Amino acid sequence: MNDATALATAILAAGTITSPANTRVRQASRLRDSASRRETGLTLVDGQRELTRCLTAGQDVVEVFVTDAVLADLDQPHHAPLVNLLANLNASGIPLVPLAERPFSRIAFGSRNEGVVGVVRFRAADLTTFRPHAKRPVFILESLEKPGNIGAILRSADAAGFGGVILCGSGTDPANPAVIRASLGTVFSLPLASDATAAVIGWCQKHQRLVTAATPTGSCPWHKADLSQATILLGSEAHGISSAWATAAAAGQLQLQAVSLPMLGIADSLNVSATAAVLAYESLRQRQLLQ
Repeated sequence: MNDATALATAILAAGTITSPANTRVRQASRLRDSASRRETGLTLVDGQRELTRCLTAGQDVVEVFVTDAVLADLDQPHHAPLVNLLANLNASGIPLVPLAERPFSRIAFGSRNEGVVGVVRFRAADLTTFRPHAKRPVFILESLEKPGNIGAILRSADAAGFGGVILCGSGTDPANPAVIRASLGTVFSLPLASDATAAVIGWCQKHQRLVTAATPTGSCPWHKADLSQATILLGSEAHGISSAWATAAAAGQLQLQAVSLPMLGIADSLNVSATAAVLAYESLRQRQLLQ
């Protein structure tokens, strides 16, 4: 018996859950709902790569569900990364729970599941404990509607070496499983905070941050602004940034400048994650020129 087969046998020994009405399955499935995540402080992590990055980042993995179909052929070569993940989870004493197809489909992320879903204790910190990497740019995301956009921006921030990301306003919960999935697990390694817009404005004032807002009417072209250590503010595609920022700037509470990207076609704005990617890599380009 090889190591993969022995691991699968050990996991299956706990007994496969076959009913979608099982209490653990029902509790896990509720974590797709934001109210349940707020109440419990738990969320779901779909996918091998995302769960691996979660574990590597030292997040608190409560339990992991594994489909019995995957366990049945765990010794196949293409499952080697999953074998390593499950072995590490098992060595850490994290419960590994085998599920039949029907209960697993109740908690998995649609048809994109990879046979493994983790229950993880995770939520963004508030600004009192936010510690971004020094001398690096930071994104502020206000009231973004779509979790996929937030996840994509987190990926861009990670790739371009940003110091952290702050979410504010009435946007998507950063612990939303769809954000985690879209971020490819980078949400776990980036310094991350979530707080009210007023608190974020206060943080920018306290730390003397020049806030660079991306708006369609910005007077400064994006590439002419100093983005090397910028605090870049992005708002919702539907409504832009809230008036609280201009009000605070008019009152002398913070410095605010607006930049824009050219729109030469019939569309009047870019997707917010595309805008973030452009600004993130312009920031990286500027930082590299300073080295």
